[in-house]
Amino acid sequence: MTMPALRFARPAAALLAFATAFAQNPAPPQSADQNIIRINVNLVQVDAVVTDSRDRLVPNLEPKDFVVLQDGKPQTITNFSYINVRPAGTAPATVAASPKNGVPPPPPVPVKPEQARRLIALVADDLALSFDGTARVRSALKKFVDTDMQPGDLVAVIRTAAGMGALQQFTADKRVLYAAIDHLRWNSMGRVGVGSFDQGGGAYDPHITDAMTAGSLAAIHFVVDGLHDLPGRKAVILFSENLKLFSRTGDNDLALQGARRLEDAANRAGVVIYSIDPRGLQVTALTAADDTSKMSRRQISRTPQMRETQIFNSQEGMVTLANGTGGLFFSNSNDIFGELRKAAADTEGYYLLGYHPDPSTFDPKTGTPKFHKVEVKLTRSGLHVRSRSGFFGKSDSYAEHKPVGRQAELAEALQSPFGANQIHVRLTTLFVQSPTAGSLVDAVLHVDAKDLKFTDQPDGWHKAVIDVAAVTFGESGEAVDGSDRTYTLQYKDAGYQSALKYGIDYAMQHPVKKPGGYQLRIALRDADTEQLGSASEFIEIPDVSKGKLLLSSLMLHPYMPPAGAGSPQAAQTPAGQTGGGITGSPAVRIFAPGQDILYEYQILNPQVDSSQKPQIESSSRIFRDGKEIFTGKPQAVDTAAQPDIKKMEGGGVLKLGGKMQPGDYVLQVVVTDKIAKTTVTQWSDFEVKAPIPPPAQ
Repeated sequence: MTMPALRFARPAAALLAFATAFAQNPAPPQSADQNIIRINVNLVQVDAVVTDSRDRLVPNLEPKDFVVLQDGKPQTITNFSYINVRPAGTAPATVAASPKNGVPPPPPVPVKPEQARRLIALVADDLALSFDGTARVRSALKKFVDTDMQPGDLVAVIRTAAGMGALQQFTADKRVLYAAIDHLRWNSMGRVGVGSFDQGGGAYDPHITDAMTAGSLAAIHFVVDGLHDLPGRKAVILFSENLKLFSRTGDNDLALQGARRLEDAANRAGVVIYSIDPRGLQVTALTAADDTSKMSRRQISRTPQMRETQIFNSQEGMVTLANGTGGLFFSNSNDIFGELRKAAADTEGYYLLGYHPDPSTFDPKTGTPKFHKVEVKLTRSGLHVRSRSGFFGKSDSYAEHKPVGRQAELAEALQSPFGANQIHVRLTTLFVQSPTAGSLVDAVLHVDAKDLKFTDQPDGWHKAVIDVAAVTFGESGEAVDGSDRTYTLQYKDAGYQSALKYGIDYAMQHPVKKPGGYQLRIALRDADTEQLGSASEFIEIPDVSKGKLLLSSLMLHPYMPPAGAGSPQAAQTPAGQTGGGITGSPAVRIFAPGQDILYEYQILNPQVDSSQKPQIESSSRIFRDGKEIFTGKPQAVDTAAQPDIKKMEGGGVLKLGGKMQPGDYVLQVVVTDKIAKTTVTQWSDFEVKAPIPPPAQ
């Protein structure tokens, strides 16, 4: 790979029409992966964690060391394996959040779902967190992202009160996670008060409190369902201070039913639920804050017991979910981060035990599926085992109720945080600054046309009809903008063959009224086959008005210099097509060895000297698998041809050598304002792929 000196593009008009992104949404892998838990008529698979007396994982056991019971009856273990999530010798990936010795931190290593070792949903139940509890959770989450994320981890930060708009992508990008953590705030409308000892429900209608508990469980259930078909160790780490399953009005039917459904769904999806009560060390005895002069002798004697009962009741749901899914419950500790670290460490290794169930387990004539209790025991002494409590006698292949109709199907696809994949869709988002419209989110949707059904029309035309729904969510989970349209796609001859070979790009543009974190969700439906595809991207829009140095997102596309020209130009071939299945469009960013890549960006708010000229240097870095393989020399940006020095346009050309190894890469651009002594970075991932040779004639 060779890298020439950085050369600047002509004014990048295309930068406002197309986009590049930091992450992609590849289709989830098939559920045949060996470490996905199965419950069907042929096989019941149970995961179990074994620890020694010092709570260390024990990885060297054999099938003879285990006994599996279903409804008290011993089962013959036919499938057995130990899954080591964290191979020996690996250490947590600690990536600096700020420059070190003047060198910007490297970009995150892109992790695709099928490459993930662990998927961890950090769920803050802001419907049931106190004011000071929320602050402790926010601090623990920030520290975990700083120090304990490992290579191959995909993490999401989720708030139960924020609705589907707050369901961020599972990502390895710490910037996205920091943004989600920063937006975690105390919910004054929740069922817990300001103080950490406020057990909730005191001033609230119990019926409303019960419904809110059911709402928390439903939000967690939504995440668990999305994790069902993904491989890797899957964990939900729940922070809550009040998850009652019983109320003052009797059994909390909504919460009890929700907890049972959630436990069964987690067991089928292979998700372990860990729950943490962040209230810290609780003192139930009378303290100096209690005015005993206004209390009767009976009240004085009963107060400690009443407080213990309040705590016990508020933790019912947390204990039930942890015990039922093979997880752990943590409480009565002031070290919230330490408890979070223990929960994450518990996901690093586990056993999979499979057996063939009795046919009566899944008898379809029994009506409502019966719950079957499962126990895992050890024949060795001195060790401890945790596993799931059981499952309902319903096979995973059981046909669940699915939404029917255009609107319902699109809504279902929009709600999934992992993306429907019957139609392969890739979404790319871009922050740019327009001279007239201000901050914009540009997006390009790339659709694999082979997944659409085209019908033959007269005169050689081919037609497909698609429904496209898009929703933009703000940082609080509210819908900011939305659209829902039906498009008729018609191609003829070469255009039709090109669409099948290279796909279809659809560009959108959304003005942004205020800075902050935004999530764009798109769902696509084939009107004929009713198959679905969806994608989601999170993007942070900076506050340009503050005058700080900023970079727009990067746009990558093929470079083909016109004859006799001396400045970079984008390739004029449709969608950057280069043949052999390679398309370098900004939506896909797949390039061939030896191909030149043009990248463009905007430099916003540079400072100027006494002669009203900025002093800007820029350079590029290339990474593969997190390792830097190329560093360009910093070069001064020529400002003479810039129409607006507050919105400078820059770019360069990457010349990929003909021997460039296929694989995933990341381009990072580093820009320094020498007057303000400020450095900013931006990056984009791309793939190098060898073209597929045409078939022999």
